[in-house]
Amino acid sequence: MPLPWLPSNSCPGSSSPSRTAATARRTISGGTGAGSQGADLGGGGAMTTLRAFTCDDLFRFNNINLDPLTETYGIPFYLQYLAHWPEYFIVAEAPGGELMGYIMGKAEGSVAREEWHGHVTALSVAPEFRRLGLAAKLMELLEEISERKGGFFVDLFVRVSNQVAVNMYKRLGYSVYRTVIEYYSASNGEPDEDAYGLC
Repeated sequence: MPLPWLPSNSCPGSSSPSRTAATARRTISGGTGAGSQGADLGGGGAMTTLRAFTCDDLFRFNNINLDPLTETYGIPFYLQYLAHWPEYFIVAEAPGGELMGYIMGKAEGSVAREEWHGHVTALSVAPEFRRLGLAAKLMELLEEISERKGGFFVDLFVRVSNQVAVNMYKRLGYSVYRTVIEYYSASNGEPDEDAYGLC
């Protein structure tokens, strides 16, 4: 996803115009600082908290990761993201303290050329909290963080079979710029699955 001060084709392999981070944002009440933010996702007045992921959350987010389309990792992998890119690791918490979803990302690029972009490693929402716009809110927050860090765009990979996610990313202005053959390893005897690269 190109940022507003870059040409629309800054995403690798993209030649079509895409939405910029500036036009993508929706207001999240509570400001845009690094701390917790609130969002009324269901329209009922109850506020969802968007906050930094913590080590304690590793023992509370299993329900979110039960989705077969969600990639799961070992605890050391999550800890690496918490240590290196804590600002790109955000959780959504319900008013009662239940974890609703999370986004985990990082900054990628070249130190020598000072070319950076944000990358979404994982985005998942628990089944009971879907269709509330939570995934879009998490994406927008990660885009804002990437922009503040000087990122040129945000990219991600998604399973080609996950049409719900592909359609959501397209609604958010992302475009498919490549297909990576057998990107996702199958663990259940099924064949490996291809991924779309989007930005």
